[in-house]
Amino acid sequence: MTNVLHIARRELAAYFGSPIAYVVGAVYLAVMGGMFGLILVYSREATMAYLFYHGVSLLFLVLVSQVLTMRLLAEEQRQGTMELLLTSPVRDGEVVLGKYLASLGVFLALVGLTLAFPLVLLRLGNPDIGPLLSGYLGYVLLGAAMLAIGVFASSVTQNQIVAAVLGIGINLILWVSGDLGDTVGEGLRAVVQYLPLFAHYTDMVRGIIDTKDIIYLLSVIVLFLFLSTRMVEARRWK
Repeated sequence: MTNVLHIARRELAAYFGSPIAYVVGAVYLAVMGGMFGLILVYSREATMAYLFYHGVSLLFLVLVSQVLTMRLLAEEQRQGTMELLLTSPVRDGEVVLGKYLASLGVFLALVGLTLAFPLVLLRLGNPDIGPLLSGYLGYVLLGAAMLAIGVFASSVTQNQIVAAVLGIGINLILWVSGDLGDTVGEGLRAVVQYLPLFAHYTDMVRGIIDTKDIIYLLSVIVLFLFLSTRMVEARRWK
């Protein structure tokens, strides 16, 4: 665990030692803040549900998650420092987990910037606290799953742009995969309709917390971190 925390601190220092975290944070707050204001003005409802489930905010979450993760392993490979890292007394899984936790830390900091929105709602109206809390829980879990997908995409290539495009592609496939349910046989329909990330997010935005949704999103995180570790191991033996 010490190695994981050391790698996470190293990556966090890289984030905040460069313009990445600040630029992404500024753009994130501007976009989410602008959408929150517009939705509040037009809906006149003290709720975050419209923001959490708006297609633009979800697409923006896909983009932000891939920007945060595209360099994590791809840059190490491009600079040739991956071999040096792998020859140090650290396990492949620790490298992947440490880098993932760093990206998750930055993402949680970005989400923390939006906590001003519920305070505005509490000031102006009487929002239902339950859906607010469950909505944030779902949003964090969804973002964490997207980050894990981004780490995997970054482990596949040494080109950051390719990693970002691949990560966005995987996320979009998991977004629209439920629409393919009518094109497959009866036996596969239930499986295909269970795959979309956002299908396991909707209920939490509405204030409904189902353990199967939480387990699914956590499983996506574990799966893609596992696949990332296998990719790093494959590069070790090249």
